[in-house]
Amino acid sequence: MRVLKPWLLVSVVVGGVGCLVAESGGTASPCTADSDCPSTHRCVAMSAEASVCELVYPPPVSSAGDGGTPDAGPVPTWCTDVQPLMNRNCVSSCHGEVTSGSGKTGFRLDRYATAGAVAGAKDMAERIKVRGVEQRSMPPSGPYFTAAEQTVLLRWIAAGAPECAAPTDGGTP
Repeated sequence: MRVLKPWLLVSVVVGGVGCLVAESGGTASPCTADSDCPSTHRCVAMSAEASVCELVYPPPVSSAGDGGTPDAGPVPTWCTDVQPLMNRNCVSSCHGEVTSGSGKTGFRLDRYATAGAVAGAKDMAERIKVRGVEQRSMPPSGPYFTAAEQTVLLRWIAAGAPECAAPTDGGTP
């Protein structure tokens, strides 16, 4: 009988276990089909009666839009297009001056720019993309951004998260 080298046995065991470990990426949500889960998750049966959304690793590349097609119209800006979405969906009691709904004081989505140690929406653009568009986990109780709103957000982020449109009349925005 041949004896396996200890390092080989450990490698096989650790490698095998690594393939079985699932990362939930937060609280697992109940589901009945993949469509009930964010795009980064799949519906996985935990028992005969229950299934939950589990994180897929690596997460799939977003196909929510390229955000940069030339015929898509003017680039969305914070002042005109994005700030109203943030105010309606994110600011009320979670990510504005009052943070009682989230307890997150390190960023505010009622501001464009970072002030002091508190990040603004421009610096949180990628997080907005992931949580609001790709995962659809914000706001936690909905309503989520519509498909049209998601397109606006993706185009804004792809364009570098511009603040306001350049004035056309020589005045200030």
